[in-house]
Amino acid sequence: MGSLRGGGGGGMEEAAAIPMVDADEACALLSAATHQYLDVRMWEDFDKGHVAGARNVPYYLSVTPHGKEKNPHFVEQVSALYPNDQHLIVGCRSGIRSKLATADLLAAGFKNGQGQRRAAGQRQRKLSLLIDHGAGDLRQV
Repeated sequence: MGSLRGGGGGGMEEAAAIPMVDADEACALLSAATHQYLDVRMWEDFDKGHVAGARNVPYYLSVTPHGKEKNPHFVEQVSALYPNDQHLIVGCRSGIRSKLATADLLAAGFKNGQGQRRAAGQRQRKLSLLIDHGAGDLRQV
């Protein structure tokens, strides 16, 4: 699927209360076709490999030793792909960007967001083999 660029802003207090799922939960939700997978890594990382059926809207446009450039259109671009009641699993490599992105989406009125916690080894491989078939709620993975 194609990549988009986008931005929003969530504080640490918001990020701490973000609903999270682990790789096993994400696999179950995607297999049940109840959720879509939103990958918030940068394009070059997404292009190296991603969950089957995932859509990519980078949370950061660049990361350098001098700082991170947040995508100023993140929420707008996600809104162009999904209605605000779409069930989403928001994922990245470490879980940090997905937590921040999920906080921004929830603050912008998305109702069903959950981020994905970092997944290691076999669980991550299991997740990356999934085929996304359906609609869902917003969770950070």
